[in-house]
Amino acid sequence: MLVIFVRTIILYLLVIFVMRVMGKRQAGELQPFELAAAIMISELASIPMQNTGIPLFNGVIPIITIVFGQVLLSFICLKSNKVRNIVYGKPTILIENGNILERNLKHEMYTLSDLMEGLRMNNVSNIADVEFAILETTGQLSIVLKSQKRPVNPEDLKVPTKYEGISLTLVIDGEVVNENLEKANLTEEWLKTRLRKLGVESAKDVLFASLDSEGKLYYQTKGNR
Repeated sequence: MLVIFVRTIILYLLVIFVMRVMGKRQAGELQPFELAAAIMISELASIPMQNTGIPLFNGVIPIITIVFGQVLLSFICLKSNKVRNIVYGKPTILIENGNILERNLKHEMYTLSDLMEGLRMNNVSNIADVEFAILETTGQLSIVLKSQKRPVNPEDLKVPTKYEGISLTLVIDGEVVNENLEKANLTEEWLKTRLRKLGVESAKDVLFASLDSEGKLYYQTKGNR
């Protein structure tokens, strides 16, 4: 039992490391060769995990080999458009100027039901409103609405807007994120002083705190809900 436990932990940590090396894509955004690599890695990890008669390295070495090949292929794709087009494929236009391109649907084996579902997921109910619908290499459907059907934005109305940057997380579950404090040119002492003014004695009492681009501090203490 102990041997199985140790082997399982080792393979589990290896697979986590391998998936981290492969990148941050979600399962639905994986390219075909990335998905194939992920499936093969999971299968290779399960074999020595279930059968203790198989040496652990018989599972580890193929996994590392696949990861090396996948990383190498990704690097080559970054450098070569030809290889990238072969491996990744190209986006396909399914709707152009409000017209469905039947030939492209058949080529991609994409049904009208799939197309309508993709439109609904993009909050589009009328094909006539669509300038372009593009099937990306990940299988996701990108929609470009006709100019008259797009939501109005401040630029259209010539309304000036303030800059909105990304809020910096300063405290997570009582732990101060010093890296973000440094980005904001602030110190932990500043944070403690600011929290005391708000009636919070210690950062350890804070569940979450963040600082927006205007310098406003948002915080929530532990146990207040």
